Amino acid sequence: MNKIPNIAIVGATGLVGSTFRKVLAERKFPYNNVYMMASAKSAGKTVDFDGKEYVVEELTEHSFDKDIDIALFSAGGGTSATFAPIAAAHGVVVVDNSSQWRMDPNVPLVVPEVNPDAAFTHSGIIANPNCSTIQAMVPLKALYDAYGLKRIVYSTYQAVSGTGLKGINDLKEGIAGNDICVAYPHPIAGNCLPHIDVFLDNGYTKEEMKMVNETHKILGDDSIRVTATTVRVPVFDSHSETINVEFEKPFGDIEEVRAVLRAMPGLVVQDDPANNVYPLAREAAGKNEVFVGRIRRDFSVESGINFWCVADNIRKGAATNAIQIAELLLARA
Repeated sequence: MNKIPNIAIVGATGLVGSTFRKVLAERKFPYNNVYMMASAKSAGKTVDFDGKEYVVEELTEHSFDKDIDIALFSAGGGTSATFAPIAAAHGVVVVDNSSQWRMDPNVPLVVPEVNPDAAFTHSGIIANPNCSTIQAMVPLKALYDAYGLKRIVYSTYQAVSGTGLKGINDLKEGIAGNDICVAYPHPIAGNCLPHIDVFLDNGYTKEEMKMVNETHKILGDDSIRVTATTVRVPVFDSHSETINVEFEKPFGDIEEVRAVLRAMPGLVVQDDPANNVYPLAREAAGKNEVFVGRIRRDFSVESGINFWCVADNIRKGAATNAIQIAELLLARA
């Protein structure tokens, strides 16, 4: 890639697709031509990008016959399974936001602050991790490098925007007094649902196992013991997580750990509980960083901590991370 790239946004009318457009413009991502693609249902609609209007074209097997360098996909696993290989065969580098390729051993799974070099091992497809995994990886990479990780326990509190527009609508309707259940099996307003994605035979949900498996792949260390409980909560934007970590090595005091985290790119430490300072979902919404706070020693193990981690799941958890991957490709070129 030795030119200003031509880019495609696949799923351009969806929640993540619209955020792709916002973040590309905000970060002044260089481009020559931009192609907006979606399903036949959305074809013909117009969308705004960088001060101009674009007509959405139907995604077909011939969509990548034209000169395209990078394609940002967020149109579901089935669409990615069909069309990402077609794009890659045409020389396009696909950054895919679905779960379709994440655990494929031949497809790198990338968080740019954590494992940037993995992006350059691709064969045409790069996977964007799960939203809840992405934000956790940023602080955990810093801690892994400093102390080693023996065990991780995740508990997540995930916003309805993670389910897309239908999840947002379920919450809006519930707040208005209409208990509809389009996105979820139970009303989400006034509720916490310990059920994200489908249940598996082992009793965990698919979302929980994504966090386990993706943690191992991104950090490149299957020896870390990982478990997770993921919960959908009545919050519109930003996922929150409690993360309990047991280290391989001892640490001095909590200020030492804070210093390790402060030095991590893309991470903001907000940790002054005496003055009610800690990360909040409402404040993280619309931002591209990951925020951590409530950092404290876990007295139940020899060397470990608990901390609170918050990020905008549609930005850092999806669109921004994918665009950062594209920026890596451009920088190397």
